[in-house]
Amino acid sequence: MLLTISTTATPATDLGFLLHKHPDRVQEFGQSFGTATVFYPEADESRCTAALLLDVDPIALVRSRGKNSPDFSLSQYVNDRPYAASSLLAVALGDVFRTARAGRCVARPELPGRAMPLEIRLPALPCRGGPSLAERLFTPLGWAVEAEAVPLDEGFPEWGDSRYVRLTLRGDVRLADALNHLYVLLPVLDDGKHYWVAPDEVDKLVRAGEGWLYGHPERGLIMRRYLGRRWSLARTALARLAELGDETEEQLEPAVAEEPEAGETAADELAATEAASEAEPGTEAEPAAEGEPGAEDPKPKSLNTRRREAVLATLEELGVTTVIDLGCGQGELVGALLSRPRFARVAGMDVSPMALTIAARKLRLERMPDSKRARLSLFQGALTYTDKRLTGYDAAVLMEVVEHVDPPRLAALEHVVFGHARPQHVLVTTPNVEYNPRYEFLTGLRHSDHRFEWTRAEFTAWATGVAERNGYQVAFRPVGDDDPEVGPPTQMGVFTR
Repeated sequence: MLLTISTTATPATDLGFLLHKHPDRVQEFGQSFGTATVFYPEADESRCTAALLLDVDPIALVRSRGKNSPDFSLSQYVNDRPYAASSLLAVALGDVFRTARAGRCVARPELPGRAMPLEIRLPALPCRGGPSLAERLFTPLGWAVEAEAVPLDEGFPEWGDSRYVRLTLRGDVRLADALNHLYVLLPVLDDGKHYWVAPDEVDKLVRAGEGWLYGHPERGLIMRRYLGRRWSLARTALARLAELGDETEEQLEPAVAEEPEAGETAADELAATEAASEAEPGTEAEPAAEGEPGAEDPKPKSLNTRRREAVLATLEELGVTTVIDLGCGQGELVGALLSRPRFARVAGMDVSPMALTIAARKLRLERMPDSKRARLSLFQGALTYTDKRLTGYDAAVLMEVVEHVDPPRLAALEHVVFGHARPQHVLVTTPNVEYNPRYEFLTGLRHSDHRFEWTRAEFTAWATGVAERNGYQVAFRPVGDDDPEVGPPTQMGVFTR
């Protein structure tokens, strides 16, 4: 199976730096199921193409299968896996281009953050749902999509189309984002994986989907297929996304139990659900639909929703009218503030241009009434550098932000927010690491980008020190259910000067 990535950026050979693969070499990488080879069919200043060729050994593939994998006898040896892009290619891509997927380039550190013109080609891609599904999955991510159905036999057009498509993607996209799109969506389109879907797949999905999955209109379908219809894992992934502040669980959850998508029949859906139940003994049954016996109404609010509501209630209690959301992400809090006329001026700042672009789209800036648009400012900036645009607000909010800052730079953040901007009030929320054992399947920190997570005592010590050094007083409030043993999932400090 073959994947090619081309660019016409100037100089195009920068692609070699980003992929950490030299254009003048052919490199081979052993996989448990075959060999992955990276080579460059063309490489000059105007155009560069990197190719990933995966040679699958059917015998090695069978031997690498887990003991829980189903046995389909001859189909284990005679199948399309050596020829069509699938989870095999996704795994090889994830291994061979691991550093590129992480957005790191020591030799040229300025390159990974730049969008560049890319063209990606996959000549044979299994796509359960047809070309239209490929368009639904890739178009919202900024790609121009060409998906052409491959006929069963060109000599017999009356036989119709096969389940394969020829896929071409074009767009100005960061290479790391492009690779992560492919890593997640290739097995989603195929609707199958060559290995057992274990709980660690949730971590893989959250890491690879960072910055784009939560805002995707087909996120429910993506999560359901990627996690092999294991509903307990899907629910965990939803909770993790909600915990990250990416989306609310109640917005996402209906999509997990959605009607069969295009190309699926009710029988297919029932069989898949039964297979998932058999493969996972003891798994809870899928929650009853609204209005059916056993359904809970209303659904419990996600932590992300409760956190946002706690911040809004505190701002209203303090009587502020101008607010800046520092590290606004995709603008959920900004949108909530704008919906309340009492907030006469609202600003959102984030270090990520992509997050601000998504925020603008979700806030529908192009259709926003002039009166509301006049109250809003969105701009890019960093919390470790003084900026006059941060001043003049009654209150500043850092909601799930400080834990993304390297500890040595917290002093700079403190100076910028509490020393330079100096609003009357500052609200800071951050995870309570003591609560982490309450999350099923969570290993390590709650987010791959967290530099740390504080206990309640550690947060209290930091916040008290900040208040004393800058002439503020601080009060602490729990957010979420306050567990008698480990405290709340989120802790909030309310600073007032």
